[in-house]
Amino acid sequence: MGVDMRTDNETQVQTIRLGAGAGFAGDRIDPAVELAEHADLDYLIFECLGERTVSAGQLRRRQDPDTGYDPLLLARIDAVIDHTLAAGATVITNAGSANPLAAADAVATMLRQRGVARPVRIAAVTGDDVGATIRVVDPDVWETGKPVSRYASELLSANAYIGADALIPALEQNADIVIAGRVADPSLYLAPMIHEFGWSREDYPLLGKGTCIGHLLECAGQLTGGYFADPGPKDVPGLATLGFPYVDVESDGSAVVGKLERSGGLLDVRTCREQLLYEVHDPRRYITPDVTADFSRVEFTEIGPGRVQVSGASGAEKPDALKVSLGFRGGFTGEGQISYAGPRAEERARLGGEIVVERLEMLHDVPAHLLTTELIGTGSAFRGAPGARGPLAEREASVSLIPEVRLRVSGVVDSKEKADAIRWEVETLYTNGPAAGGGARGSVSEVVAIRAASLSRSDVLTDIHIKEVTA
Repeated sequence: MGVDMRTDNETQVQTIRLGAGAGFAGDRIDPAVELAEHADLDYLIFECLGERTVSAGQLRRRQDPDTGYDPLLLARIDAVIDHTLAAGATVITNAGSANPLAAADAVATMLRQRGVARPVRIAAVTGDDVGATIRVVDPDVWETGKPVSRYASELLSANAYIGADALIPALEQNADIVIAGRVADPSLYLAPMIHEFGWSREDYPLLGKGTCIGHLLECAGQLTGGYFADPGPKDVPGLATLGFPYVDVESDGSAVVGKLERSGGLLDVRTCREQLLYEVHDPRRYITPDVTADFSRVEFTEIGPGRVQVSGASGAEKPDALKVSLGFRGGFTGEGQISYAGPRAEERARLGGEIVVERLEMLHDVPAHLLTTELIGTGSAFRGAPGARGPLAEREASVSLIPEVRLRVSGVVDSKEKADAIRWEVETLYTNGPAAGGGARGSVSEVVAIRAASLSRSDVLTDIHIKEVTA
């Protein structure tokens, strides 16, 4: 898509097109393939990392040092690589998660085995893993004000939010695929803008514009109506074939977001407004590693079907320190679920929960205060909210109003054995509890408690590692 404007034997890129290939770790793959094949992209961005997903990656890496990256990374690259290579588009992702080097090795191995049409350069970006530095510097945890060393739980992970600066050297080395760890979401999009347009790292109004663009696209299908949809007040057509957005960015930071006409979904001023405010606490001070962006004057203008112009963003100086996402061991979660239907379904489900709690206290040393009992279908998601059903309220009305209820008992405990006891005791209700329970399911998982701290930029050193795959 890049439009060249040539003067005096120099080439200046006027416009670039960036596509959103993913908005979270488990996102769909087919919309990214559609963009790679039909959108004439310059860059395809896979944003796949959250604070819990990077800590989960660290857990996997401890079990196997050759893992720790996003489990869907290879499938994503395999699905789009032929199209991106043919178009000359660069793939950028933070799906390296807890192990970008292993991710790059795995991608290289996969590409060698499947074959590629031309040589491929893969860049692994490292340096966001600051576990060793955190233990030396021992900063205060934001949520408690206590030093990291004061926590009794084991520190599993410490990943700094690095910015566009960490990615640009990979682009300068003509990487076809850039794989990083904990890069801030909008920085994945800002890096190619700085690289292509030669923006100054201190031109904060421009960096604010680029960050706004990245923020709009970072959640992929949310911008094209997925998270927006609400039947009746906010109808969205073609959700089964929801397309992901792309953006055309000019060198002055002006931009138009769009979607392919062939894809389902909706992109208009309303979807853009909702996404702009997503996870933004203060629109005037949206803090990233690159800039303190100002979204307070952003305006959207529809210029055609599925095409919206973005203007008005700005920015101020970037923060002195970088945010670090910390993951601590937090015990184990056990949960069990079982359904009850028909007359007095709520009463039977409530009795089942009481039985499970009593047995867990009596036989498994699991105190009741560690357990949560939910009656899904009776307003359990709104506990304590105005209008929510109380635990004992309207029992008689429930006989006619609630034809089916799903009991869920869960708890966070200090051992895997106790967590499994929660699952098991719910399952035993099949024949030992109230009548007609069915569809029991359960699970046990390790809990990672997420906290945050700050580190000086000088304590976070990033690097680029290039791997070559020959055709």
